[in-house]
Amino acid sequence: MAARANPFFDIAATAEDIAAQPRSAVAHLAQMHAEAVETARLANLVGRALHAAIALPVLAALAVMLGGGAGLASTVAWGILVGVATLAILRAYGHAIRQPFERAPLHAFAQDISACLLYAGFAWGAGAFLALSTASSGAALLFAAVPAIAIAVLLREKQAALLFLAPVAALTAFACVLRPFAGGALAASLVLIACAIVASATVAASRYAAKRHAAELPHGLFAT
Repeated sequence: MAARANPFFDIAATAEDIAAQPRSAVAHLAQMHAEAVETARLANLVGRALHAAIALPVLAALAVMLGGGAGLASTVAWGILVGVATLAILRAYGHAIRQPFERAPLHAFAQDISACLLYAGFAWGAGAFLALSTASSGAALLFAAVPAIAIAVLLREKQAALLFLAPVAALTAFACVLRPFAGGALAASLVLIACAIVASATVAASRYAAKRHAAELPHGLFAT
C-alpha cells in the first residue's frame, strides 16, 4: 500500500492544499476540545443534580414550617408533588451516574433534567396555592425567590435554572392576585421583579463564565 504523499514535498500540491492541512488539524483539535468541555460540563451537572434533589424537599419543609397553615390535606398534596419532582431528578441522576463520562447518556440526562426541573417548577409554584396560608407579600417573595436562587447556585446551569424559575414566578404571582396575600397585585409585581432579577443574574453569570473560558483558549482554537 503506497504511503500518502506529503503535500509540503509534493510539487503537484496546490497552495490551497498546503494551507488546508494545518487548518484542518486545528479545526479537529477545536472540535475535540469542545466535546471535552461539553462532557465535563454535563458530568458536573450530573453531580450537582443530586444536590438539587436534596434541596427541594428541605426547602419545602422550611416553607411549610415558616409560611404553612393552609390545611393538612392541601399541604400533603403539595408534598407529594414536590416528592415526585425529587424522585424524578434522582431517577435521572441514577441513570446518568452509571456512565458519567459517556456522551450519549449525558445528552439524555440533559434532556431528562430539563423536563424534571420544568415539572419541579410547576410543582413548587403550586405550593403558593396549596401550602401557604394567608401571608404577607414578603412571604410570597421568599417562597418564589429562595428556591430559584438555590437551584441556580446548586446547578450552575442557565437553561435548567430558568426552566425551574419560570413556572415558579408565574404561579406564585398568580396566587398573590387570587388568594388573600397582603398586597395582592403589588405582591405579584414584587415576585415577578425578584424572579426577573434572579433570571438576569443567572444569564449574566453564564455569559461571564463562557467569556472567561473563551479567553483562556489559544487564539484560533474554537470549534465552528
